[in-house]
Amino acid sequence: MTLLPGLLDTEAIRKDFPVLDRQVHDGKKLVYLDNAATSQKPRQVLDALNEYYERHNANVHRGVHVLAEEATALYEGARDKVAEFINAPSRDEVIFTKNASESLNLVANMLGWADEPYRVDHETEIVITEMEHHSNIVPWQLLSQRTGAKLKWFGLTDDGRLDLSNIDEIITEKTKIVSFVLVSNILGTFNPVEAIVRRAQEVGALVCIDASQAAPHMPLDVQALQADFVAFTGHKMCAPTGVGILWGRQELLEDLPPFLGGGEMIETVSMHSSTYAPAPHKFEAGTPPIAQAVGLGAAIDYLNSIGMEKIAAHEHALTEYAVKRLSEVPDLRIIGPTTAEERGAAISFTLGDIHPHDVGQVLDEQGIAVRVGHHCARPVCLRYGIPATTRASFYLYSTPGEIDALVEGLDYVRNFFG
Repeated sequence: MTLLPGLLDTEAIRKDFPVLDRQVHDGKKLVYLDNAATSQKPRQVLDALNEYYERHNANVHRGVHVLAEEATALYEGARDKVAEFINAPSRDEVIFTKNASESLNLVANMLGWADEPYRVDHETEIVITEMEHHSNIVPWQLLSQRTGAKLKWFGLTDDGRLDLSNIDEIITEKTKIVSFVLVSNILGTFNPVEAIVRRAQEVGALVCIDASQAAPHMPLDVQALQADFVAFTGHKMCAPTGVGILWGRQELLEDLPPFLGGGEMIETVSMHSSTYAPAPHKFEAGTPPIAQAVGLGAAIDYLNSIGMEKIAAHEHALTEYAVKRLSEVPDLRIIGPTTAEERGAAISFTLGDIHPHDVGQVLDEQGIAVRVGHHCARPVCLRYGIPATTRASFYLYSTPGEIDALVEGLDYVRNFFG
């Protein structure tokens, strides 16, 4: 067994995740390396979901019966846990959505409908980057098309990092919003938040950060980031699908208009007009993801019990080992940074002329689950002249032995295709 400094007690942790005991394809042990797509869920989260549905299920707020009051306490308690987890100044800055995509769409639509000084229109500019997930590209394209705003972006260097050499030309006095990913889901790159935020603040632009690949893997402090909005999703951090988070500075949430209309988000309604509830409820129209939020709260409890600093150290050690082992595979090319420094635990690669879909299929037959395709980041693949990549991504329950299994599996792939 490979021993690396900084690793968690994965033997104990893996006992919390029932799916990791599975065997697939005629008795092959499951090796789950698709954590950047979604994480597995521990028993503690599954139990919290069952407990909610079996004993507390009701709609939240307004109800005066005991189940409604219990459900409301659990739902709003989850908001408190999120606020503490990300070091938000106020719980009222935490908005529940269904995923990070909805969170980013919420920001884009708020700015499209806002009054000055926040309004995006034909005289303004929107800045993103070439490494974004489609969820942080398409909403801004739609906003640009609707308002006439100019969409601009930072390009990529050959080693998978943002090219900030022309930052003063990209972020200008016309820029209203700069939206970028904290950790790339395809390249694994950690982005230079401080430099981008500093330039945005110089010109009075707002900053939105997609932290979907950061929140599950390291301490996340929204105050330290100095952003105006931060989005992430629950299902990548041991929580159920169907719940995401948008954090926003309270003064912005008070000033900006809602995106969705309906129940819960109102203060008064007449046939002529409506007034809106204070944030966060102004942005949570209709029945919210109650059970999913409860599950997210349980997931945060679980991650806190292990420690986000320890999870980050574990993944860094695994990434360092994985980069070393993958470099030993003939014809393998890592797309993105080729060292473990300033990168996350998702590694995308190509394997000679073998199509990534073929690589993934043959690995699956050996029980090894990876992701193949452009990972909702097609501009990255276009930038590097490749149709797709194979991506292996690790989490708190991943082990060096699973990386060894991946390398052995890739040797089998190479032999299989001659």
